[in-house]
Amino acid sequence: MGDGMNKFIYRSGLWLGFLFLSLNSYAERNLEKLINNHQSQFEDIALKIWDYAEVGYQEYKSSDLLKRKLSEEGFAIKSNIANIPTAFVAEYGEGLPVIAILGEFDALPGVAQSSSPFRESYKDNAAGHACGHHLFGAGSAWASVAIKEWLIANNQKGTIRFYGTPAEEGGSGKVYMAREGIFNDVDVILHWHPGSVSHASPRTSNSNKSAKFSFKGISAHAASAPHKGRSALDGVESMNMMVNMMREHVPQESRIHYVITKGGLAPNVIPDDAEVYYYVRHPKRQMVEKLFDRVVKAAEGAALGTETDMTFEVMHGNYSLMPNDTLQKVMQEKLVNLGGITYSQEEREYAQKIHETLLNPSAEIGDQENILPYKLRHGYGSTDVGDVSWLVPTAGARIATWVPGTSAHSWQAVAAGGTSIGLKGLKLAVQVLSETAKEIYLNPSIASAAKKELAREVGMDFNYVPLLGDREPPLDYRN
Repeated sequence: MGDGMNKFIYRSGLWLGFLFLSLNSYAERNLEKLINNHQSQFEDIALKIWDYAEVGYQEYKSSDLLKRKLSEEGFAIKSNIANIPTAFVAEYGEGLPVIAILGEFDALPGVAQSSSPFRESYKDNAAGHACGHHLFGAGSAWASVAIKEWLIANNQKGTIRFYGTPAEEGGSGKVYMAREGIFNDVDVILHWHPGSVSHASPRTSNSNKSAKFSFKGISAHAASAPHKGRSALDGVESMNMMVNMMREHVPQESRIHYVITKGGLAPNVIPDDAEVYYYVRHPKRQMVEKLFDRVVKAAEGAALGTETDMTFEVMHGNYSLMPNDTLQKVMQEKLVNLGGITYSQEEREYAQKIHETLLNPSAEIGDQENILPYKLRHGYGSTDVGDVSWLVPTAGARIATWVPGTSAHSWQAVAAGGTSIGLKGLKLAVQVLSETAKEIYLNPSIASAAKKELAREVGMDFNYVPLLGDREPPLDYRN
């Protein structure tokens, strides 16, 4: 073989080797591949958290599972944040910008934990992931790992943090974290939430304040000595009657709802201990405060009229969401580019069975394939992400992990969230979060513009004061 041919083979080998290394390097730098590399692991984590179904501030197994995984992936872990045992922060990287991704993992009491397309009964004290927080927590952690690997592969400066935030459902875990200044050095916060359709529009929500009102009376025999007793339940029912009359005289955007959590055990015993749990909501926190004060007055009047004693304990309080158009436009663009979710034939048949159980569904099967148009939206629920969004520029997406038309806090949401339908939405959320973070790392001016927008919207006189005051986290509120 001649020298010319040897040189050709040698050069060809070098070229092929260079091509192989280049392609391999590209594969390592490619964010989609990094996401795919961890898919089976985090799908398994999501379904384990779904099985755990732990309620607020009791998510020990869920929190530990996420901490272990993130620690294995090289994240530095700080636990027991804001004196909450299940709250934690996982961090990787150095330098700016600091991008935080929120993750929740609490379930809701009173729903069956089943993936059946038909409603099943639940046992006492049962809980289920009726808001999809098992997907929320696992997906946000998954995105954090993929972003970490992208930063390394591209020698990119920046810090990625995962915030494990417990007890979103009525426990306001993030509010206590915000009160402690845990988010103070963060540049941008990203989050997502399960839903029945997909969009990344700017979104507002209702501010919220809740309390448990406890009435104390005097027990007596309800038949032979009723005059010797004072019914604590009468106090609760009188309060409820007055608040229900008050509904006629509140702004129409308001929401007030309650459950009686104690009411006595035997009809022939005048109850000396009764309790009612109230939520008060309105888009503006200032109005929430005013409405809450009126509810307290109703409780005081009820106690006076029934000769019982009343005390109340504020349980949680949330600000409304502060939308950030700068960040949301980036996130919406990434979501539109990725597209919606397509069901397999088996998934479509399952979805049809779920859809037939829905009362007045707001969407139809097939709507999960589309991305809703970009516009300002308002949700009548509340979230502790609201407080965070007044302190740090925040963007979030709604992703279709449920059958279109499904309401949050329903057994149908539990069911779909434990199937491949939920897992498909999970991956789309990870892609949206990861691509949005990547764009911000490559273009830090986005974070700067988002900060300017937030400063303009909250105003120079804004001073953060939590609606729940200075109380300690109610770690036993679900007991």
